[in-house]
Amino acid sequence: LPSGRKLAYVKPKMGENQFGGESVTYEGTGTAKHWERLESYGPKFVENIVQAISRDILAYSMRQLSEFKIVGHVHDEVIIECDQDQDLEEISTLMGIAPDWMSDINLRADGYECS
Repeated sequence: LPSGRKLAYVKPKMGENQFGGESVTYEGTGTAKHWERLESYGPKFVENIVQAISRDILAYSMRQLSEFKIVGHVHDEVIIECDQDQDLEEISTLMGIAPDWMSDINLRADGYECS
């Protein structure tokens, strides 16, 4: 991945999919929560890559927000508990800083306040 983190699959190999065609397979936990051989396909790998890069960007943003009290995060959102005088624009600006390993990406963050 651009961050240097590895995206790995357990024991990947070419196999046969449920329709009799060729498929990349790997070992993992299936729908029954048992270890089994899973099949995949190109778009699924692209989805995994996009989600992994998104996670890396969020992790980078959370480090930029180290002075704030992060009480939760979900996908691409960070939940911060702070005093009313904290500046939402400052938080959004910090979250919009691109990491060095992907400096050409255009990031923008929005937020809202609640009491």
